[in-house]
Amino acid sequence: MLQIFHQGGPLMYPILFCSILALAIFLERLWTFLRFRRGAAELVREVESLLESRRYAEAGAACQRDGSPIGRVLLAALRNAGYPRDQVKEVTEEAGRREVAPLERYLGLLATIATISPLLGLLGTVLGMIQAFNVIAAQGVGTPATLGGGISQALITTAAGLAVAIPTILLHKYLTGRLDRLVLQVEAWALHIVDLLGKPEG
Repeated sequence: MLQIFHQGGPLMYPILFCSILALAIFLERLWTFLRFRRGAAELVREVESLLESRRYAEAGAACQRDGSPIGRVLLAALRNAGYPRDQVKEVTEEAGRREVAPLERYLGLLATIATISPLLGLLGTVLGMIQAFNVIAAQGVGTPATLGGGISQALITTAAGLAVAIPTILLHKYLTGRLDRLVLQVEAWALHIVDLLGKPEG
């Protein structure tokens, strides 16, 4: 495997870097999404229980103490308690869009890696073919042994670039799908809290 890597030429190093970076981004974002969802669910249950008991001040304190994005979204709703539902809903949705935006961090970089990896492979292909044609120019048609270095470099870098790009595209699609579902869940939680704030006593 190491021998094949070296045969691919110098462009194998940036392709390898792209693969490591893509995996690191995927694991970091996945952990962030899981932690966000778990913490948010716990906070929503706590705030829901406090609001059902009409303990608004304690609910606000819990959101401030939590300090998470979902905590700030719920706090925006609580601070507007008593206003018309549409106004509270608008404020809460605006806060939700603002707080959820950082969850998109690094997804653009992951998409960029998926785009440039096959281009790096293609560049390696071009360099390998140039090397092969230089051999032909210097030695005539040459032999398979003399041409093999350039051709193998061309094929290996192409395969490596595609091997990085294809999984990265799938990982990006997976994370984007999880983020979309998470945003919808945050909106549902926020609207549920808004409904509890507008619920009449008794």
